Amino acid sequence: MTPSPDSERDSRLRSSGDSEKPAAPDLSAIEVLAFVGAAGTGKSQRASQVARQYGVDFVIDDGLVVSKGQIMAGRSAKSEKNLVRAIRRALFEYTPHRTEVVTFLASRGRCRLMVIATSVSMMEKIVKKLGLNPPKKVIDITEVASSEEIHNALKERREKKQHVVPVSRTQIQRNFAGKLVSQLKDLFKGRDRQDDSRTVVKPPFSFDGRVTIEKEAIIAMIRRLIVMGDHIRQVRELAIVTEGDGDVLNVNLVLDIKLGNKNALYIGRLLQKKLSVGLSFFTGMEVRRVNITINEFIL
Repeated sequence: MTPSPDSERDSRLRSSGDSEKPAAPDLSAIEVLAFVGAAGTGKSQRASQVARQYGVDFVIDDGLVVSKGQIMAGRSAKSEKNLVRAIRRALFEYTPHRTEVVTFLASRGRCRLMVIATSVSMMEKIVKKLGLNPPKKVIDITEVASSEEIHNALKERREKKQHVVPVSRTQIQRNFAGKLVSQLKDLFKGRDRQDDSRTVVKPPFSFDGRVTIEKEAIIAMIRRLIVMGDHIRQVRELAIVTEGDGDVLNVNLVLDIKLGNKNALYIGRLLQKKLSVGLSFFTGMEVRRVNITINEFIL
């Protein structure tokens, strides 16, 4: 399988060996709001309406930073050709993508930003990943759409498999892997004609439902990641425990290790970091704890 350009750049960044990291851009002047609702309930359709109501300058939606129907930074998750990459794109897991968005936001100084997400948990991950302030207000889709409107939106999603992207057709053409269906116009748009440009698209795969990863698959990933030269001689016990909605992971290990020219603390911390970074990268899950117990030392 050919690695993606993002994956290759991420790999080079991780292996650069740079011990000094540049200071993170200052996003403290950005006031954050969140707009939350399950997939297919009509968030993107109502995003511009909510943004106007709360005086929002920029909207983050599916990996894009959007303002008045224009893509300001980022790349759409709907530009991806499979669901796993789309989820990682929406969560800003790719370093070049994340850096572009953070750099743009830092350049805007004081502004108001609205993060659109399918759940509070997803919103919190995006905010944390980008280094943003916690949201001052979380707006639920039920506050701006009736139960009947939400029901109709879900029904249409199931039947037509179509999605609304809050940018103009000409913008999304350069940033999308699926089929463009139509352009929507808002009867209540503001003076700026591009204010409420929205495009109906049909991604090459479904964004509906939940993605689950079987525990056996996660355990197999851990066994692959755990290899550290000759240091790990035997895995005595391996257990994982999930929290929340199943997207927070705790790993418990009992190991026999060979010290060689390293001490046990160094090996344990390196292994914790390797598992935490690796599992987050491949699954999109939050790795809260990696607990390592040494059963036996081999000199």
